[in-house]
Amino acid sequence: MTGTADSGNGRKVALAAVILIAVAVVFGVIYMNFGPKTAEGAKQITVEVVDDAGNSQSYVTRTDAEYLRQALEEIDGLAVEGTESEYGLMVETVNGVTADYNADGAYWAFFVNDEYCNYGVDTQPVEDGQEYRIVYTTE
Repeated sequence: MTGTADSGNGRKVALAAVILIAVAVVFGVIYMNFGPKTAEGAKQITVEVVDDAGNSQSYVTRTDAEYLRQALEEIDGLAVEGTESEYGLMVETVNGVTADYNADGAYWAFFVNDEYCNYGVDTQPVEDGQEYRIVYTTE
């Protein structure tokens, strides 16, 4: 009788594995269709940096970058630094100004066309004509 019970449990495990794989495939297809899209080719973007004193510096550039981090790294006169994490670059310093959340609740906020970015700089798609703002912000 134990042989029958063992084969029944084996079938349940196999069925659960098949269902799990099917769910993973469905989520992958959904992400590919509805996740952030990139555009290849020359794009013109504007990046505005607003520092801790409220001073603004704008950069207009043409780029083939698919994601914001690469575009920021290509802009002459713009320096963006931070710490690498499992989620990508955590921007801490822009043009020599460091935002230290632990010290005073300050951080660099990123905006795309005046809306708060939903992605980090490593996964934020770059599209032609977009305007990005990097703003020193305190809570």
